[in-house]
Amino acid sequence: MYFTGKSLLQIRSAFTTLKSFSTKPSIFQQTVNRLKSKSPAPLKTYSIANVSRFLASSPHENITSIQVKKRPLRKKKTELSSPGVFNVVAFATSEEYNLESLVEGLQKQDLYEPQTIPNAHDVVHGLAKYKVENEPREIFFFRDGGVVLWNITDMESSNVLNFLKPYQQDSYAERVVQAESEIMNYKYHTEAAKASGLDKEGNFVLSADLENDTTNLTKYTFSNAMFLSVKLGIWEASLDKYIDEIEDVTDDLRRGQKINMTREEVLRKHGELFALRHYLNLSSDVLDTPDFYWENEQLETLYNQVCVYFCINKRSKVMNEKINHCVALIELLSHHLSDKHHVRLEWFIIILIMVEVLFEIVHYIDRSDDGILEGRLDLRKCVQRNKWHL
Repeated sequence: MYFTGKSLLQIRSAFTTLKSFSTKPSIFQQTVNRLKSKSPAPLKTYSIANVSRFLASSPHENITSIQVKKRPLRKKKTELSSPGVFNVVAFATSEEYNLESLVEGLQKQDLYEPQTIPNAHDVVHGLAKYKVENEPREIFFFRDGGVVLWNITDMESSNVLNFLKPYQQDSYAERVVQAESEIMNYKYHTEAAKASGLDKEGNFVLSADLENDTTNLTKYTFSNAMFLSVKLGIWEASLDKYIDEIEDVTDDLRRGQKINMTREEVLRKHGELFALRHYLNLSSDVLDTPDFYWENEQLETLYNQVCVYFCINKRSKVMNEKINHCVALIELLSHHLSDKHHVRLEWFIIILIMVEVLFEIVHYIDRSDDGILEGRLDLRKCVQRNKWHL
């Protein structure tokens, strides 16, 4: 068997290329080495142990027996049928009322006369036109989605709530509205010289010698603080529902199981928390006394007294603390899902590089086969020429 000079050069070149390809690091290996050589940027990490400490209510409590502590239901007063004692009921039915349209509706209904409170622009005072007894029936409609009814029967209260539905924006569930409502009793001082306030039994007590306008302002002050307590109760119920929804996630974290939440769901949960915090701290009067009471020290004292009775400050602080813990948990989930996403992208890039290397190998083998085939053809031609010469 004879080889031409050209065939020998092609075969030698092929073996040299194969040897250099086997000793030289592949593209895949080069990429892996490059990734290993890079020092990763410092990332903010959260350990599962921190989450467990966050969930634990006591350092001596077994982590496997932890349950989320439910918000204790506040004891509510009951209606009294004693002579001279009347009831006042507060509801929060939606995020906001359209007061302008509501006033028009009251005028068309012609059952309550809409009036305004001096220097109070976000409330409508409705006075019943038809008297049933000597004590007037009054309603305060607040723009922030609440209504406080003075000396109103249950049937009439139900009718008022149905009347409000067309003017509500972002209505609450009926079950939550009824569960978070407040009922108080009020009466008048037997001695005219005594000021309005709360008695030892927790009843509103109005001064008997007040003029009509002053009585309206006093009732408005009581109503404002009472409505604020009801609104805060709605937000507390929303936070309790939120905590119930993420309770399974904390159990999955504790057990090291897969988290069944997407990045979009975590982002949505984050938005719910910040919206609730915004309502509590920025869009309401929970943290501060309204400007309306700055010019009237007596009404301001009365307002603060009622807020203390309903534990407004304490409840708001507890709620903010719960929100902070929920934010910490959601941020942990967000970082965890982001890390998983980055790892998934890295593996996708590595797989693409492997596919590219595989194509290069196939292409090289294909070129090598063409060279070998060409060498065999040249060898066959050479043998044929030698035979012809012989």
